[in-house]
Amino acid sequence: MSMPPDANGPDLHALLKLFPPADFTEFEIVPADEVPAPYHGLLVHEHHMTVTVEGFYRDLVDVKILDRRHDDDAYARKILLALQKTGRIVQFGIARIHLHFCSDAVRDEIVAGRTPLGRVLINHDVLRRIEPTAFLRVIPGPTMMAWFGLGTARPTYGRLAIIHCNELPAVELLEILAPI
Repeated sequence: MSMPPDANGPDLHALLKLFPPADFTEFEIVPADEVPAPYHGLLVHEHHMTVTVEGFYRDLVDVKILDRRHDDDAYARKILLALQKTGRIVQFGIARIHLHFCSDAVRDEIVAGRTPLGRVLINHDVLRRIEPTAFLRVIPGPTMMAWFGLGTARPTYGRLAIIHCNELPAVELLEILAPI
């Protein structure tokens, strides 16, 4: 598992170290044009994953916080997104949010943890730009397999991204989809 030394964007290993142990042990960086369908349509874009997975599954998602850290002005959380109708887990993620780039109202709602991050930013009409910085092919470990309801490990895909709020790099993201 290694990232290229000149990779721009969030540091995968730094995000994973926030909530050890890692929930996968095998991954590789893949170019955007090698992310297969339907993952390509779900990952290779500049939109919130909240909205994207809700459109794909035709259901709203709820956030389930597995763990969180609040160190000074940095708030991080390890989450799952679950479909509201069935509870099926459709995404795993880690987000590190630099709260000083957020208004008090946005900060309070993020820390409350009841609403997916993308929905919070949309509801507060925060000017945002999502910048995918790398795409990953991942082999889930046992914990991730259990979340996704897998009997055997199957490859899936994810991305690293930065959310710029009002053109400031406010959020570092790791987002991994459940196998489709």
